[in-house]
Amino acid sequence: MAYQNAYSAYQKNNVSTASQGRLVVLLYEGAVKHLTAAKNLFGQENKLKPNQIEQFGIHIQKTQAIITELQVSLDMEKGGEIAKNLMSLYLFFNEELMNANINQDKEKVSSVLKMMSDLADVWRTIANSTANAPATKVPNAVNIVG
Repeated sequence: MAYQNAYSAYQKNNVSTASQGRLVVLLYEGAVKHLTAAKNLFGQENKLKPNQIEQFGIHIQKTQAIITELQVSLDMEKGGEIAKNLMSLYLFFNEELMNANINQDKEKVSSVLKMMSDLADVWRTIANSTANAPATKVPNAVNIVG
């Protein structure tokens, strides 16, 4: 129990002191973590066991919450074409994950996981360069990423 409290405190501090770019990376990393966990629940013949369906749904829903947080953080006025493209991509991800959750579709999870991993790599590069302005407070970020 003490370990969990220490980890939560570390995670909260990590988020509250992160740059804006690093916050985006943390969100992507959380999405990748949950998508990987959801994908790993599939057994032989790409099927979920009945006792794992709920856990699969939880991972998908947490990923969708992260994607929604990424959506609402977009500055559509200043972001121009990039923000519009990211919004379209996030809408696509959420639709694919909704279908994956309903149909227990490992391929859709894998597809979104690959794209989210690629975007996380790009954002890591950005966060390590010019996007290191102080972050604004994001009160739900700790709950979404964890």
